Amino acid sequence: MGCFECCIKCLGGVPYASLVATILCFSGVALFCGCGHVALTGTLTILENHFSKVTSDHAMLTDVIQLMQYVIYGIASFFFLYGIILLAEGFYTTSAVKELHSEFKTTICGRCISGMFVFLTYILGIAWLGVFGFSAVPVFLFYNIWSTCNAMRSPVANLTNVDTICVDVRQYGIIPWNASPGKACGSTLGDICNTSEFYLSYHLYIIACAGAGATVIALLIYMMATTYNFAVLKFKSREDCCTKF
Repeated sequence: MGCFECCIKCLGGVPYASLVATILCFSGVALFCGCGHVALTGTLTILENHFSKVTSDHAMLTDVIQLMQYVIYGIASFFFLYGIILLAEGFYTTSAVKELHSEFKTTICGRCISGMFVFLTYILGIAWLGVFGFSAVPVFLFYNIWSTCNAMRSPVANLTNVDTICVDVRQYGIIPWNASPGKACGSTLGDICNTSEFYLSYHLYIIACAGAGATVIALLIYMMATTYNFAVLKFKSREDCCTKF
């Protein structure tokens, strides 16, 4: 066998679906974790400076945000390892399915591990659908504030009393009802929308939501690839049992 044929054979064992899913998963998780972490910090700064100036009023929210940031660290570490493991499993199962190398044989243990990855990837896919939906919530909240600021700048708003246009974040349950001031109106609201924290946090939340969506797509690709490889390996194991008798 020549060098060209050997290279073609090796390239045939590359799990392209798992490779694409791994790249997409790493990119999505990096965007979600990195942008989400910075956006949470910016959100806390906005609340402390404009909506809840008493520390005790948003103490629980501060603890929740810090907890979510620690969870983000765990998510990033877990999916870095899980992506590498799934890519390695993809190389193994692809080579076993295509029977490129004689040393790659299907065993009961190998099929059980493949089945475990199929089940775990399905569970993670469902979990990330929830994460994707949850990450859209701050985008919706910031969009409401942003659209309210745009309404203030419209010609119609200039003809009326701008101070009557307000945003009350207490109605979203972010801070308690006894928080002071709890809402921003008129020029104060306009100043909030012009701050770098608001502009940065709003766009970072959008990117984080897009990263969560990319991770969901990556897990769907993983699910299709692992399910197909597991089904083929199980079918081949039955063929091997039939040829022995």
